[in-house]
Amino acid sequence: MIHRAMRMAFLVLCTLVFLRPCLGQIAVTVSFGPPALPVYDLPPCPGDGYLWTPGYWAWDADVSDYYWVPGTWVMAPEPGFLWTPGWWGWETGGFIFHTGFWATEVGFYGGIDYGFGYFGHGFYGGRWEGGAFRYNTAVLNVNTTIIHNTYIDRTVIVNHTTINRVSYNGGEGGIPDHPHPEEERVAQERHLPPVAAQQQHRESARSNPEMRASRNHGKPEIAATSRPGEFNGHDVVKAREAGAPYHPPANAPGREGARPGGEPANATHARELQPHQVTTPDTGNSKQDEKALKEQQKLIDKQNQEHQKLQEKQDKEDQQAQQKKYSEQKQQQMEQKHQQQTQQMEQRHSDQTQKMQTRQAPHQNPPPRPR
Repeated sequence: MIHRAMRMAFLVLCTLVFLRPCLGQIAVTVSFGPPALPVYDLPPCPGDGYLWTPGYWAWDADVSDYYWVPGTWVMAPEPGFLWTPGWWGWETGGFIFHTGFWATEVGFYGGIDYGFGYFGHGFYGGRWEGGAFRYNTAVLNVNTTIIHNTYIDRTVIVNHTTINRVSYNGGEGGIPDHPHPEEERVAQERHLPPVAAQQQHRESARSNPEMRASRNHGKPEIAATSRPGEFNGHDVVKAREAGAPYHPPANAPGREGARPGGEPANATHARELQPHQVTTPDTGNSKQDEKALKEQQKLIDKQNQEHQKLQEKQDKEDQQAQQKKYSEQKQQQMEQKHQQQTQQMEQRHSDQTQKMQTRQAPHQNPPPRPR
């Protein structure tokens, strides 16, 4: 009996160890950081009791791509609870996502400036008073003819200037910030996980290809919504611009399904392919290198133009299929056609590059002959 009890205790301990990452972070490590936060306007608050939750980049391991989860207004799970946004942080050789949570105080969210009251530490968009949430209209978009629990405090934005829109903490180019003592204390207090509406909102974003960074390049068509999961209507806000140019590494390790050169294996659509990049030659002969570089640039420009043209054509056909509500069989036929087009183009580009390299090779200086 004693041995059996010890075995049970050991199993429980192991379970707790393996479940621990789920309490504060998603058990996924990505080798390269998420795009910058897009620039967008705040949609109007839909009613009393709704709190603003900023948009963020999430990771979809199934397609090895970041996708944008639009900012939205969410009902607090309990009066007095505030939202602490999730955040990406560089840790032990990769980027880890720390999930957001509800608590009576705002905890650490990476020092990331999400805007609209979340300026890196704390929250300045409102406060709870007597079981009702009061909105700071200097920060939040609230219709005061409908919502009367408001006040104005412009001091919280007087000294606030967004220097950059970096979306992660630590690592190269990340926010160099650490939690304050009060934020460390909040981490030890009672938390509530994202409510069901937030989880459904995230899944809706994940299932929408337009939300993927590889497709929207850091400027999503749906940047924010007034209510969770409502991705259509006049209260849907489009990103005004990307926070910064998005250039994921072409051969980033950790991207599932990637092949040498950074392209997804068996790509079905031109949008899944990264643009061709120039490789600077270095033969020791500056004139020869310059000539080879110009020839390479000319070919790559032509290939990327062809890539862009095919992507636009396929995107247009995808939109037509959605509008005309293609049957599953017809949709599958179109995807097979896109896959064939994409792979044929890539094979053609590969052949062109190989021929160019072969043509340039004889002109390289031969190694010196021994004397």
